[in-house]
Amino acid sequence: MALDKSPPILRGQDGEGSVQVHQEQGAEITGAKVFSVYGKGGIGKSTTSSNLSAAFSMLGKRVLQIGCDPKHDSTFTLTGTLVPTVIDILKEVDFHPEELRAEDFVFEGFNGVKCVEAGGPPAGTGCGGYVVGQTVKLLKQHHMLEDTDVVIFDVLGDVVCGGFAAPLQHADRALIVTANDFDSIYAMNRIIAAVQAKSKNYKVRLAGCVANRSRETDEVDRYCRTVGFNRIAHMPDLDAIRRSRLKKKTLFEMPDDEEIVQVRKEYMRLAETLWNGTEPLAPAPLPDREIFELLGFD
Repeated sequence: MALDKSPPILRGQDGEGSVQVHQEQGAEITGAKVFSVYGKGGIGKSTTSSNLSAAFSMLGKRVLQIGCDPKHDSTFTLTGTLVPTVIDILKEVDFHPEELRAEDFVFEGFNGVKCVEAGGPPAGTGCGGYVVGQTVKLLKQHHMLEDTDVVIFDVLGDVVCGGFAAPLQHADRALIVTANDFDSIYAMNRIIAAVQAKSKNYKVRLAGCVANRSRETDEVDRYCRTVGFNRIAHMPDLDAIRRSRLKKKTLFEMPDDEEIVQVRKEYMRLAETLWNGTEPLAPAPLPDREIFELLGFD
């Protein structure tokens, strides 16, 4: 399968008026359960993704995490460093993938989790979806998906344009990270709409949301009841979680104090829930005015 060096062709292949990057035939990921993690920028998607990857690995699963952010820090706590991106490595060989070995762009992290950072084009110069597509193609060329049980895409911010919605073309389930505040829930509402649009042409369905960095979950739960969505985990706002990132470690490598042990258990429960399968949710996202009224903002 040759690497396509041409720019992406944007056509309405995902619905009337769509300009989303269409998945090439044969590019789908098979044989693994695939999860795509979305949420408001800065909400803790990378922390959630990395600890979830670690939890899956503790269940004995073979895990691959793909970071889809140009700043390439998704797998930072799994590897303890900022690993080179697929795009940067391809540039070094003038986009000749046949010159690459798998170990040039796949790095081993905590408990054997395979880590890949897709990277991205310089700001304003390209499409993130194209980068994701080429990363998956390269992984397939090197047979890196054949012995994998779980693939986790950790996706940039709450961007739901065609580019960064591209991982939804590969995913079985989309997981949304939120917090118990208006901005996070507002972003979640838009992401739900994006996933629903993708689900018309792809197998992806919504798994639920994770309330992260939140003491309470009342606003998240109220929103979920209103639109028909589920909160499937709650990660409290603990300094121990912040410290783990500063120490370049997952929670599973931190000292066994009471708070950390409890959060680890919640991540293990979340991994088990996702592995066992969640009902395919089809919530009805709210119009902007209604979400303002629901959450009590003037």
